[in-house]
Formats: sequence, C-alpha cells, structure tokens
Amino acid sequence: MKKALFIFLLAPLLSGCAGYHLGPATPAFLKDIHTIAVPTFTNLTLNPRIEVLVAGTVIKQFQQDGTLRIANEDDADAILKGEIKSLSRSPARSVRGDVLSTVEFNLALTVTYKLVARDGHTVITTGAASGTTSFFVGSDVSTDERQALPLAVEQLAVQLVSQLTEGW
Repeated sequence: MKKALFIFLLAPLLSGCAGYHLGPATPAFLKDIHTIAVPTFTNLTLNPRIEVLVAGTVIKQFQQDGTLRIANEDDADAILKGEIKSLSRSPARSVRGDVLSTVEFNLALTVTYKLVARDGHTVITTGAASGTTSFFVGSDVSTDERQALPLAVEQLAVQLVSQLTEGW
C-alpha cells in the first residue's frame, strides 16, 4: 500500500520534465545546420575598414553563443552573407548655452544579412540587425566615433546571432 502511494505521488513529479532536453534549442529552419561560415561583410557605407570589424565580432559572438560552430565556406552547412547598410552619427546633447555645439552623439549601425545553404543559392533566412551606442566628444569627433564603433558593432552582433540561433 505504501509503495503504491509513493509511486502515485512520485509520478507527477517525474512527468513534469518529459518534454525537456539538454543542449541548444535551435529553430526549425536550423535543424540540419551545425556549422556556419562568416565571410567578410560587404560595406555599403563611406566608412572604410569596418567590414572586417563587423565580421570578426559576429564570429566571436557565434563562438560565445556556442549553438553553431564556425567553419570555412567549403566545410560549413550554411554561409552568412551580410551587408553593412548604414553607419550614422546624430547629435544627442548640446553644450549648455550653445545649442549649435554638440557634446554627445548617438552612433547607429545597420546590417542586413541572409543565411544561404552551402550551395550558395538556397536562401534559408534573411533579416536585419542594428547596434547603437553614444559617445562624448573631446577634441576630435572622428577619433571618438572610431573608438565608440566597437560598442555598436558588439550590440549588433549580439542581436544578429540571437536572431539566428533563437529564431526571432
């Protein structure tokens, strides 16, 4: 009698975990994709040399996420092709008493991407990601912007990788 009561009370506790499994939970369109190649993005802006920074940061974010492994284009299950669409700087805060002088800027970076199969023609999914940051101006706006750019790129990479690996 005690065994039957014990099993009766234990059964609901054990059945609560029946649908769970360990490991990455990838979206349905990524079920057969385990490795990904990330070539250098195409830069459509007038800012030079940011394409390598963006691709490198996206690769680091994939490695940190751990859902997909990085591989070269010949060995990868899918290839992530990206285009840097815009990099814009807008004033956020002006100097007290002088509304024409800016002391803080917002920096926004936008990328569009498509994930294609190894054959290079079959598009698996497409999307866009953006990253923003703000920076204060010292003596040189261009240098300050260049130093703030990695922060916006990192935010963009987190958004892009989570869109792909989590499916939203």
